[in-house]
Amino acid sequence: MTYQETLDFMFAQLPMYHRVGAAAYKADIQPTIDMMAALGNPERRFKSIHVAGTNGKGSVSHFLASILQEAGYKVGLYTSPHLVDFRERIRVNGEMISQQAVVDFVERQRQLFADLHLSFFEMTVGMAFDYFACEKVDVAVVEVGMGGRLDSTNVITPLLSVITNIGLDHTQFLGDSLDKIAFEKAGIIKEGIPVVVGQTQPETEPVFRRVAVERHAPISFADKHWHVDPTWVFDGERMTLELEHDGTDVGPFSSGLIGPYQMWNIATVCEAVEQLRRRGVLHIGDEAFRRGLDQVVVNTHLMGRWQIVGSNPLTVCETAHNFDGINAMMLGLVGLRFDRLHIIYGCVNDKDYRKILTYLHSQLDAKQFGRETVWRFSQPSVPRGLPVADLKGAAAELGIEGTAFANVRDAIADARKEAAPKDLVLVTGSIFLIADALLN
Repeated sequence: MTYQETLDFMFAQLPMYHRVGAAAYKADIQPTIDMMAALGNPERRFKSIHVAGTNGKGSVSHFLASILQEAGYKVGLYTSPHLVDFRERIRVNGEMISQQAVVDFVERQRQLFADLHLSFFEMTVGMAFDYFACEKVDVAVVEVGMGGRLDSTNVITPLLSVITNIGLDHTQFLGDSLDKIAFEKAGIIKEGIPVVVGQTQPETEPVFRRVAVERHAPISFADKHWHVDPTWVFDGERMTLELEHDGTDVGPFSSGLIGPYQMWNIATVCEAVEQLRRRGVLHIGDEAFRRGLDQVVVNTHLMGRWQIVGSNPLTVCETAHNFDGINAMMLGLVGLRFDRLHIIYGCVNDKDYRKILTYLHSQLDAKQFGRETVWRFSQPSVPRGLPVADLKGAAAELGIEGTAFANVRDAIADARKEAAPKDLVLVTGSIFLIADALLN
């Protein structure tokens, strides 16, 4: 098979959840356990760090991988979904798995896939863990796909478990309240393994503490120990941060990922590194920590998080796709200097887009925001993409008038043509909309 034929085969067995939604979701971890046994349990042949959460888990995973690379380790990184190339999901020291390695693994394991009726995500987890074992990585940072308790990645016994935060997303699968979702995320907490929770939330803290006690897992909450005060700098691709640990100034630091919401992610990373140091299982020096934060994009090639894709006017792609993510993104607009905002919004059909549009409209009201907002709508090119006509109609019902574009790149071109040099063009609403925007 060619590389493209291999991907087509994987997509066809049980389609990607991120493309088609509920039809591809499997709430059963046993097939992954069986697959790992058939593969010789590769997940036991490398150390790992497990990262879950509603928002921020991708950024936290990339930060940790970058820091560990700077500390001299050979680092595997498993994340999902991908934006442009499937191979983004599986990296070693920032380099994507080769096309040939993808083809070879699938050809070797096709019968196993058929026997176990494995989903796309299960196959990909098996490929990642087998690849990390074959590459003899020192440690792998593994991002949870959805939830935690029943996620395919939850076959590892990590050095550390990390849960960034809890928000109302994927409620049809994980539960319709924060405490129910927290229970699913807490499923990654293992017996005796420390867990770091990024944000203290009254609805979820009791859940995490209860599960941690039951599993004899030391627990710490990052925001109880770390305070990060971000100062925006656009004279390159850096954000300057002042850090405090238990009231003591330990900054400043610079981050290769910009966006004010990164302050929560960086606090989580700081506590995760602190716990790894205390365990003595990995050596992470101060300089490696600093360089890991600063060089995260260079080291791991992360895309789509407040990614600047143009200037004059400043044009930004941001993968925020649920209410909490959009709310965090809005913090980034408060301190920015620009004239008009050109927002390009598109989403998939299972998001609460009416709630998000209502919130954005209320926040961007000219009287409060002080700047004119020009709306454009588009749609992601995946089966779950909400048709732009439906989105535009829903927006009109809420009093939001805008222009519809079937292709997000056309929307960006139109916005950049109309915008003045000191305006801001912001593309957001869906990981898949951003993927379309970034395609060459």
